[in-house]
Amino acid sequence: MTEDSQAAAPSPKIDTTVPHSARIWNYWLGGKDNYPVDREAGDRYREIYPQIVDTARAGRYFMARAVRYLAGQVGIRQFLDVGTGLPTVDNTHEVAQRVAPECRIVYVDNDPLVLVHARALLTSSAEGVCDYIDADMRDPEAILTAAARTLDLTRPVALLLMGVMGHISDDDEARRIADGLLGGLPAGSYLALADSISSGRGHQEAGEKYSETGAVPYQLRSPEQIKGFFSGLTLVDPGVVPLAEWRPDPSPFPPTHVDTLGGVGQKALRREITETDAAESQPRPFLMIEYSFDLFSYSTFAYPTRPVT
Repeated sequence: MTEDSQAAAPSPKIDTTVPHSARIWNYWLGGKDNYPVDREAGDRYREIYPQIVDTARAGRYFMARAVRYLAGQVGIRQFLDVGTGLPTVDNTHEVAQRVAPECRIVYVDNDPLVLVHARALLTSSAEGVCDYIDADMRDPEAILTAAARTLDLTRPVALLLMGVMGHISDDDEARRIADGLLGGLPAGSYLALADSISSGRGHQEAGEKYSETGAVPYQLRSPEQIKGFFSGLTLVDPGVVPLAEWRPDPSPFPPTHVDTLGGVGQKALRREITETDAAESQPRPFLMIEYSFDLFSYSTFAYPTRPVT
């Protein structure tokens, strides 16, 4: 983290009477940064939908593979991780800077407990930068303004939305948030997103019980709605697929299937217009041969044609 962000950050107040998704997720991942109210909510969910622990782990593994791909094969050096949750093993900056120590990472969350741990644990390599923004994902403009203090928003950025869009119940608002964040990033940037899909009554009931605990409800979406977040982007193979199918690491064990889809897509690059391109776009003549009635003599005329579009 930067010294300025540490100095300016207010002292947070943590409410331990209401469960919070970041702390519940930490509990499912086997972490210790949670309270009894979080564990109770997590247990209620797991009783109805036992697969949630595998889901939490699969999401973490997907995030690591996506970041390794973006930093290693694509060469991305800037990451904006929105809804980061509590630090655990292999956080975004650790994965990225393991590939390229000069990577710059900005985390965004609005849970006071996350802020406390971010100050202590999200430390960058000497060559790179790691910062934290205390902000609500519903305000993309504020996030981008704050991120610009650390990231160069004239250069490609990888936007990470890992298991967070379900916190926005309204589909139109969820798309507005994702589009607003990506819209503020330059051409050549990437979106890496993973989110759960509705897989039956048990999954839905677990979500309903979860909401009754006082935690922020989580909206399960259809595969088509998850794919909609990538509208207008060029998808990286194999597209938007179950997490275990997205560029899996070699393993002697069969993958664990979970009801979560993930994908990575690139914002279209702007094509530079060269002098040759400009010349080729101008009207070009063609020859029309007009034969005379005696079929032996002819005259030629040049007619303009429309540029090929």
